[in-house]
Amino acid sequence: MSGSQTIVHLLRHGEVHNPEGILYGRIPGFGLSALGREMALAAAERLAGRDIVHVGASPLQRAQETAEPVAASHRLDVTTYDGLIEAGNSFEGLRVGVGDGALREPKYWWRLRDPFTPSWGEAYLDIARRMTEAVDKARVAAEGGEAVLVSHQLPIWTARRFAERKRLWHDPRRRECGLASLTSFHYENETLTRIEYSEPAAHLVLKSESARKAKGA
Repeated sequence: MSGSQTIVHLLRHGEVHNPEGILYGRIPGFGLSALGREMALAAAERLAGRDIVHVGASPLQRAQETAEPVAASHRLDVTTYDGLIEAGNSFEGLRVGVGDGALREPKYWWRLRDPFTPSWGEAYLDIARRMTEAVDKARVAAEGGEAVLVSHQLPIWTARRFAERKRLWHDPRRRECGLASLTSFHYENETLTRIEYSEPAAHLVLKSESARKAKGA
């Protein structure tokens, strides 16, 4: 008897409307920008011909909005997974860009003392565990088909590194998890056989980057 082949796609949300440039984290009310909605549609179009039988998302607005066109194209409801939420971060609500914001103030430097756990936010291992639990639930729900789970950059990247048995602490600049990207876990029964990565909204991400450079951001 042949095995059951299942795919769980981890979809990062699209661009967020964030004119103040803060680290919004788990703060409610941050939805997709107009370009972010285009990114969500691009991801939905990429997945339109797939055998999607289950769609889940983080409870945060930007993830729910990214999931909506995917679910609609397959006539499915979106299941909310608390385990897919953005990582907790003590800098939430502050500007933390390179060369400006909170990181210029010595009072915040103590939070950066341990990059391995990390000291400024939710432990990588905790993120990996909750993401793995969500992926496993979706795999069971979509057995023999495909599931889409909408989450956030750090949780998705952490889940991938955990699945690949790599150390969880890393350089954030080297993450392979662009806006509206797909990190796809392929299973034979319960065994993970490979992970694939794609960027259905890459052309829109370039548009977003060009706009930021034009504004000097």
